[in-house]
Amino acid sequence: MFYKDERLALFIDGSNLYAAAKSLGFDIDYKLLRAEFMRRGKLLRAFYYTALLENDEYSPIRPLVDWLNYNGFSMVTKPAKEYTDSQGRRKVKGNMDIELAVDAMELAPRVDHIVLFSGDGDFRPLVESLQRQGVRVSVVSTIRSQPPMISDDLRRQADNFIELEDLKDVIGRPPRENQNTERETAYAQQS
Repeated sequence: MFYKDERLALFIDGSNLYAAAKSLGFDIDYKLLRAEFMRRGKLLRAFYYTALLENDEYSPIRPLVDWLNYNGFSMVTKPAKEYTDSQGRRKVKGNMDIELAVDAMELAPRVDHIVLFSGDGDFRPLVESLQRQGVRVSVVSTIRSQPPMISDDLRRQADNFIELEDLKDVIGRPPRENQNTERETAYAQQS
């Protein structure tokens, strides 16, 4: 439930939303996503969180990051850390949970409703804290993928759960095969 006069902020866990949309067979059109939530309320901020591979001449998600930055999204990025696991496999770690949580807590006194685009159960305590401050929290993810992309605890804690697949016709576009492979690899490594 959205109210036209409520102050909204979007918090997008980039790799989590990408994985959820991919599991449902579509890509997010971020211009349409922003327009949809501007229509639903007074959108104050739309934050997008992602880690970027360091030491890469060209990051596959750099064009998306640049586009979002020029089109009304507040970008929060940090270098992903590369390491070798115990089996000798190259791994990339780029968790943005703390940055997202800190920003949400700082913005809470200025908003009525926060929309969190993530299914990560680690955000349940954040949602609970925001609610104690009087902020309504909607969570966007999917239960229609196998396995579901949203933690049951997070879904139960949220004031409102929005099924990502229900937004497909409003904010989605068919996947572009040639670009997906590189971006998919980058996101898979950061998760």
